[in-house]
Amino acid sequence: MATELPEVFLARDHHRSVVAGLVRDGTWARVRPGAFVDARVLKSEDHPRTLALARIAALRTQLTADTVVSHTSAALLWGSPTLRTPAVTHVVQAFRARVGASPDVARHRRVLSPDDVVVLHGVRVTSLERTVVDCTMSEPVRGGVVVADAALHRGADRERCEGLLASLPGRRGVVRGRLALDLADDGAESAGESLARVALLEVGVPRPVTQVPVHTHLGTFWADLGWPEVRALAEYDGRGKYARRPADVVVEEKRREDALLDSGWRLLRLTKEDLASPRALTTRVRRTFPTLPLTPRPALRR
Repeated sequence: MATELPEVFLARDHHRSVVAGLVRDGTWARVRPGAFVDARVLKSEDHPRTLALARIAALRTQLTADTVVSHTSAALLWGSPTLRTPAVTHVVQAFRARVGASPDVARHRRVLSPDDVVVLHGVRVTSLERTVVDCTMSEPVRGGVVVADAALHRGADRERCEGLLASLPGRRGVVRGRLALDLADDGAESAGESLARVALLEVGVPRPVTQVPVHTHLGTFWADLGWPEVRALAEYDGRGKYARRPADVVVEEKRREDALLDSGWRLLRLTKEDLASPRALTTRVRRTFPTLPLTPRPALRR
């Protein structure tokens, strides 16, 4: 589902003293020159993402109709996770920006086809497939995979993405884009799962299957990643899993893990910290899955 945008208030629509008073008492927060939002909007747990969306909402009313939101800014509008929240708003324009244009806007000059542009919440934005291509070409491989996984999961056309990449021979980032799209999998259900899969591929494991069904005496469970031929599973544990009623969740996870192990599977649990150290991750993979062959792929760190 596309992300809702906050309401934006423009300074040009109000007397200067009114704007100054609302900012001074903390009612409004400035998100870019001449644009403000209710300050409470920015007090969310994910402040950078909320601020980025507020800036997009402001640009909706301040830029010309020929401007199209793109790259990771478009991914935010599509509701996709991103490896890093953009500090600027990415847009595509068919014309060259004037000298001294706003530094909080990254302008990409190119001509888009009508099929590459849609409207979300009144904002002209690159299509889901075009957004995937732009992100896989401009982001690190793992960042491109995060966006591509989420887009494919929600129905993006892989062949359309491949066709767009094929139409850009010689362009900077095309090789990286093809690699990220090749690694993308519509079975990933979170950015953490995507990053875990890329990290495991980097240390050299064979390409895993996503959402692996495992039948146990407690019923059928679905593991994030796995290699059924050697009865090996890997799961990413995000902090959010334990945010509510943590004691109950821990007990439930323990029973689930015991059931998987009792059924003859090996299980590797991963956290954000595990993904940050390829050497330590390699050691854990070799210890947990001694029969799994490893062929390191350091290029995935680019």
